[in-house]
Amino acid sequence: MILTVTLNTALDITYRVRALRPRTSHRVSAVTERAGGKGVNVARVLAALGHEVTVTGFAGGTTGRTVRDRLAGTPRLADALVPVAGQTRRTIAVVDHVSGDTTQLNEPGPQISPVEWGDFLDRYEELLSSASAVALCGSLPPGVPVGAYANLVRGARARGIPVLLDTSGAPLRRGVAARPDIIKPNSDELAELTGAHEPLRATQDARRRGAHTVVASLGPKGLLAVTPEGRWHAVPPARFRGNPTGAGDSAVAGLLSGLVEHLTWPARLTRAVALSAATVRAPVAGEFDRETYEELLPRIAVTEEASAA
Repeated sequence: MILTVTLNTALDITYRVRALRPRTSHRVSAVTERAGGKGVNVARVLAALGHEVTVTGFAGGTTGRTVRDRLAGTPRLADALVPVAGQTRRTIAVVDHVSGDTTQLNEPGPQISPVEWGDFLDRYEELLSSASAVALCGSLPPGVPVGAYANLVRGARARGIPVLLDTSGAPLRRGVAARPDIIKPNSDELAELTGAHEPLRATQDARRRGAHTVVASLGPKGLLAVTPEGRWHAVPPARFRGNPTGAGDSAVAGLLSGLVEHLTWPARLTRAVALSAATVRAPVAGEFDRETYEELLPRIAVTEEASAA
């Protein structure tokens, strides 16, 4: 079982409009709602790829109940979310039909009490006993300690379970010091972590800070992986327009599934890039277009560069 942790779950709402313009009203042509948050998106893609996956984190209020209702019945996906008194957040994505661009609005999330945090830690320890890999994903809701991910990384590593960390800011800085097996920052997050804006230099610096492997998301330029075995750059054949919500999460699912399937790094990166692009092309946030994914797999270019420092 792969365990995904989403401390700040969300109800992802997508509005589609013909053209988004400020200071005016819009007629919405379509609305969709999905259970969301980075780790939830990762779990959904992993389940679609055929892996057994468990989702944990927090869910509260009427929005939290909606999130759990949306997860119910998903094949190969188990709900182990911890109930809280506060209201699970919503994220709003507004997709502009004319430009293909998306505007994102993210709420902060519920206030987590010390008792609720303790309940989660107990649940996490229980779930680790049957986990083959762990993904720690997304922002921290108010009340959760900034070093939370560092503690969760240490808990997984103490049991010999590989752990992937996908977050940003102070939680990423603290988490890297706990030596996660993989981190997957985007270029902005990587620059904030290291102070370096050149991707290769920044990824190498992130490894020196404690990450075993760094997979940097470079947007339309694909993924750059710096690992103990070497470094590779995987690039899609074209730039895809659409809703990018969940694209990075699909890349995480590709990396994790490749890890537990013992694929080579080029094969993991090929899968991750194809899934990410296929998610941009999907009509609903946090899903991927399977036809696009299968068509892209043989077209992803993966190049090996000089050995990592």
